[in-house]
Amino acid sequence: MADSWVNPAERLGTDLHLDLAGPGSRRAVLARALRDAVRDGRLPPGTRLPPYRSLAADLGLARNTVADAYAELVAEGWLVARQGSGTHVAARAEPARPPRVPARTSARPAPPAHDLRQGRPDASSFPRSAWLAAARRALHAAPNDAFGPGDPQGRPELRRALAAYLARVRGVRTTPDLIVICSGFAHALRLLFGGRVLRGPLAVESYGLAFHRAVLAAASVRTVPLTLDEHGARTTELHTLDGVRAALLTPAHQFPTGGPLHPERRAAAVDWARSCGGLILEDDYDGEFRYDREPVGAVQGLDPERVVYLGSVSKSMSPAVRLGWMVLPGHLVAPVLDAKGEREAWASVTDQLTLADLIESGQYDRHVRRMRQRYRARRDRLVATLAARAPHIATTGIAAGLHAVLRLPPGTEPAAVEAAARHSIALDGLAGYRHPDATMPAFDGLVVGYATPPDHRYETALDALCRVLPPA
Repeated sequence: MADSWVNPAERLGTDLHLDLAGPGSRRAVLARALRDAVRDGRLPPGTRLPPYRSLAADLGLARNTVADAYAELVAEGWLVARQGSGTHVAARAEPARPPRVPARTSARPAPPAHDLRQGRPDASSFPRSAWLAAARRALHAAPNDAFGPGDPQGRPELRRALAAYLARVRGVRTTPDLIVICSGFAHALRLLFGGRVLRGPLAVESYGLAFHRAVLAAASVRTVPLTLDEHGARTTELHTLDGVRAALLTPAHQFPTGGPLHPERRAAAVDWARSCGGLILEDDYDGEFRYDREPVGAVQGLDPERVVYLGSVSKSMSPAVRLGWMVLPGHLVAPVLDAKGEREAWASVTDQLTLADLIESGQYDRHVRRMRQRYRARRDRLVATLAARAPHIATTGIAAGLHAVLRLPPGTEPAAVEAAARHSIALDGLAGYRHPDATMPAFDGLVVGYATPPDHRYETALDALCRVLPPA
């Protein structure tokens, strides 16, 4: 009985790619291709080659052509053929030449001795056991269609869980059909503006993340700064901005200066959006971590058709999870999904199912409460240390979030940032968050994150911080 065709990959355990282009007979071309594969290391010493009948069938060659090529390479010492054990790459074949690695133009900087950068949750506190248990439950219960092409809007399990959770915790008014899952806040901005769902110009707060402004600039969106004070953004200025039909705000906790948006200004923003047919983009930054006040509900609850609510788990759990969400007005769902497309720009389905289980089982609530207690203790230690060792430094923005702003005497911020770098302390000066077109008075300060350092090094980090602060 004739041998049936067998894919060579099944016998080798790896794919076998041979380039049969070039001049010469079919035997010569095949021999050259095998020789090159051995020389380049794609067929390392000891590799068993497929039987010549199988390779001939796979390549569309005559059996004698492959047998003659094998025999030629055996004679040259590239291959070894033994009765009953097949044909293998010879142990003494020319070794592979390692690929040339280009020289690195710059060395990767060493990690800081003390990491006090903002926006970085305690990586050691990721709920590994709870996440693993939730993943097992979610995968066991997942329907088969969860592992098919899927839905760019996101898994319905997660959208249902988020609709209930956000209503309960943040006062968001929505349904699962109005939620689109994304990979985080920056991804949401790229979909909304890079996908031309919304167009600029866009009103933003005078202090915010330069990275977000860069994402918007890459989408050719001009940003117009709103003045800030102790009550948040002065949203009454929105009526004076010609051509602006959208505003990006951080109402729960202004980033980075701190503090919630005043109720009158929240209402003023919604009234402006209604009057001009505009939209508010609500970045619910640090909405989960409040310490000295009652939680402030989402602005979205005031008018779901005029607010796009944006959130993620980057602070509550980890930026490595890469899960976020957009709660959209009904008329924006289809355009956002068109911008997202049918493939690729999706968050992991297994992570979505796991987060859904984590929320519905109550484990997500318990994790957030546990982290709220830990971060509040961290904040209290920072405030107490500064009160004892640097009482001339005012500390603001501490009612919520993962960082504090240390107000410095005028003109001292650059020297303090430089001193911190010399002492291997990673932190940011407030100037780096200021919009380049802001007209409000600038003030000096340091943005100090208190979530990242491990517990056993936190006191040392605070001691190092106090040593670089300007004197009274």
